[in-house]
Amino acid sequence: MKLKVLPPTLRKNNRYLTIEIKIASPITKDDLVSIIWDACIRFQGESNTANFNLWVMKFFEMDKNDEYYCYKAIVRCQRDFVEDVRSSFALANKYNNNRIAITTIGLSGTIKASQKYI
Repeated sequence: MKLKVLPPTLRKNNRYLTIEIKIASPITKDDLVSIIWDACIRFQGESNTANFNLWVMKFFEMDKNDEYYCYKAIVRCQRDFVEDVRSSFALANKYNNNRIAITTIGLSGTIKASQKYI
């Protein structure tokens, strides 16, 4: 039996955040997932974070300065919770005793449109 695909009117509306990460030590995509979830859970709590529908879609390593490594990523979240997710990212400041800065550099409705910020 074939599964039915939900019509567009019943699907959740997603937004795609393009974020920039600056940190003193190198990280992987799994580390970024851990950073994002920890930041959201600490600031919003488990019950609210479960509604965010967070997912790291793409992860790019950009360059390394003398002081920090620079990464960019595209993160999916639900449309109604964009401001909550952005505020949680702004409050993340430490990971493994290294300072970290996560800033949102773009917001779009599709992955393709969010890649223009990279």
